[in-house]
Amino acid sequence: MDNPVVIGTYRLSKTLGIGAFGKVKLAEHVTTGHKVAVKILNRAKIVALDMTEKVKREINILQRCTHPHIIRLYEVIDTPTDIFVVMEYVSNGELFDYIVSKGRLAPDEARHFFHQIVSGVEYCHYHHIVHRDLKPENLLLDADNNIKIADFGLSNVMRDGEFLRTSCGSPNYAAPEVISGHLYAGPEVDVWSCGVILYALLCGSLPFDDESIPNLFKKIKSGMYSLPSHLSQLARDLIPRMLVVDPMKRVTVPEVRAHAWFQQKLPPYLRHAPDRIENLERVIDEDTVDDVLALASRGFAPLGASKQLQEKLQTKALALLGEESERRPRVLAVVRQPDAHRLRGVEKAIRVAYELILDHKRTRLRTAELALARQAASDSTPPTFSSPHSEASPARGGSVGEGAQAKTIFGDRRKEASTTPPQPPSNTANPPQPPPAPPQSGARRRRWYLGIQSKKDPAHVMTEVYKALLQLDCEWRTVDPYRLRTRWRPNAGVSPKGGEPRNARLAPDYVVRVTLTLYKVQQNIFLLDFQNGEGDCFGFMSLCARIIKELKALSAASRAAVQHQMARGGERRPARPPARPAAPGA
Repeated sequence: MDNPVVIGTYRLSKTLGIGAFGKVKLAEHVTTGHKVAVKILNRAKIVALDMTEKVKREINILQRCTHPHIIRLYEVIDTPTDIFVVMEYVSNGELFDYIVSKGRLAPDEARHFFHQIVSGVEYCHYHHIVHRDLKPENLLLDADNNIKIADFGLSNVMRDGEFLRTSCGSPNYAAPEVISGHLYAGPEVDVWSCGVILYALLCGSLPFDDESIPNLFKKIKSGMYSLPSHLSQLARDLIPRMLVVDPMKRVTVPEVRAHAWFQQKLPPYLRHAPDRIENLERVIDEDTVDDVLALASRGFAPLGASKQLQEKLQTKALALLGEESERRPRVLAVVRQPDAHRLRGVEKAIRVAYELILDHKRTRLRTAELALARQAASDSTPPTFSSPHSEASPARGGSVGEGAQAKTIFGDRRKEASTTPPQPPSNTANPPQPPPAPPQSGARRRRWYLGIQSKKDPAHVMTEVYKALLQLDCEWRTVDPYRLRTRWRPNAGVSPKGGEPRNARLAPDYVVRVTLTLYKVQQNIFLLDFQNGEGDCFGFMSLCARIIKELKALSAASRAAVQHQMARGGERRPARPPARPAAPGA
């Protein structure tokens, strides 16, 4: 390009892809020379498609993630017309294309990818993020064929006590509860998608596939699929555990990690818990700090810049960084800043340069570590007789394993994957249904419930709830027919004695906020759930106890009224008339 477009410190070049809001371009960070991908989001298109909140959510989620196998967000540049999202560049394309070209993968290669996928997903769940659209098209490969989880456009943040309902994602990878429109917590739907991906890695095909969407949904809801004979015993054990239709019986991510198939050849850096991985990623690298100081000393001038430009930028940068003795502490303070997206100017340039240099350095170190581990494994003497649980070597001559067959099985998945399965009609007249409770074993085992249960009509239950709140002088706001948020001021109208109270719960402005939700747990059985919104646990428990006490009083009064009505009805019932005499001659 004769006159390349430059945005900030990035020189844009070829187009990598085109999306709904704009293009994704390859770019070069002119200070370090490292390549990045720049997603250009057109503001007008975002507003026209009513996607403003979705874009904000995706950016916020990526800003929270610091994991070696989740795509890295370096910087967001705002302009009046566009948003430039600067992200990590991965050069080897999608895992989808890799599977199509190679067919089913060897067990060790599939395990290599699956280790990285599960580690990234576990990290997301640790930060209360559910991806909801995990599929090979959204799993990118870097130059060393390492996984990078991307496209968080359908992801959401999980909140304690709340369920998700949106039916989203690609039909072939969506969990039964998602396509059925049921409520779900979040992690369980990602586990299902990971199970489908593992099947695709090991088999070169999809467990659930059909040209007809209704037939596809029937297969998914019933869990109808077959396991090829070439799978090892351990793989044949793990996949069905992940593809259980009942989400309460499906394995969790920690259980997947603990499985014997997963534990084989697990790299050392992925053996850590998510918080440990995050802490290791945030350890300050002194050598990289030195590299950034060298860049700062020349004003972060672009590579190959003229001497005049270098001197101009150098003067400006050094004026901002201060004396030489202050520069290193200043750089260290910047790289330790937890909210990197709030940095501006030279501080932003320091942080971006540091992260780019460090990411490339750590990628090289991880690649070398994996190579050494593989070399050590290959140098070890293999056993004379293979274990019955050892991985079966895939026969490349088999029809399932051939690349041409894999293309046929996957089909034109791009077009289908972009469609969202139709959402079942929502019926606001019925209370929401949470995931079914796990079966309880043992005849004498006590059954514990969260909240209180009722067999009365849901409309009657909600009426009683409103009466109880009214008796307690609570204020409330209805979210939907079976969900409301209430506010209780226990000290309203009470004048404080002796000045300001030491206990915050005695203050006149002390407020307790609680969310009440009525769930349908079984046929004709409903559960009223209490969720703490604001206030300490003592205030929350106090309000819950008062509401429950008031509901019991209302229920007792209702029963007494019914009994009284029945008794009065019996007293007023007229005497049965005498039998009519038989007609003469009958």
